[in-house]
Amino acid sequence: MEHNKKLSSGFAVVLAIGFIIGAVIISNTWKKVTSNNVTINVTGSASKEIKSDLGIWQGSFTAEASTMQEAYKKLQEVNTIVKNYLISFGFPEDKIIFSAINTNPVTGYASNKKLDYKNFRLQDFQEKVVSYTLGQSVQIEFSDVDKIESLSRRFTELINQGISIYSEPPQFLYTKLSDLKIEMIGLASQDAKTRAEQMAKATGNKLGDIRSSRTGVMQINEKNSYDVSDYGNNDTKSLIKNITAVVNMNFLIE
Repeated sequence: MEHNKKLSSGFAVVLAIGFIIGAVIISNTWKKVTSNNVTINVTGSASKEIKSDLGIWQGSFTAEASTMQEAYKKLQEVNTIVKNYLISFGFPEDKIIFSAINTNPVTGYASNKKLDYKNFRLQDFQEKVVSYTLGQSVQIEFSDVDKIESLSRRFTELINQGISIYSEPPQFLYTKLSDLKIEMIGLASQDAKTRAEQMAKATGNKLGDIRSSRTGVMQINEKNSYDVSDYGNNDTKSLIKNITAVVNMNFLIE
């Protein structure tokens, strides 16, 4: 009897210890599972100022005369003046691209009869071609963007030579954008991780593995502008631009 009592008592102790150990294991497991479900969501960004490395400028000019032959002759003279001006500005001749010539007949009303204001009749007048306006455009793509910008401002000084000309606002592009985007995404991702680490540390935790990551659209704006578009901005008017990348990342908290 006494032996059975001791046996039962020992079994109870072992069973109790087993329950305690099991409870500890379950508790630790639950904590681990619970901690694995705690995440932190952060957004990182990176901005960089860049200077365009390709400029595109386009201008146009016209010549007018009573006959097409005379208008064409005048246009050729203007073409030569424009070409020489651009070469003197420092642009290679092979970079100066002229378009095809467009022709625009100018019409007006004229009468074959002697004008009689007392007996004026509209049917005595006929619509006729009174002159011809010929036009041509010129375009330059050049890596010296400062020269392109200067040209766009000074080209109209040819008006002083009696030439009918027009200069369009230049376009400025950055041709290494593909490589730069990769760099910017990396910088934005590092910024997101740094933010997450600081937040985890402030709450007495450690940053775990990354669970997900999403890259936002690139924003390319003029200098000192941080305009945002859902489709991404791509400024082509400014010589100096600001590129911004955004990355959203989700981390586990340990």
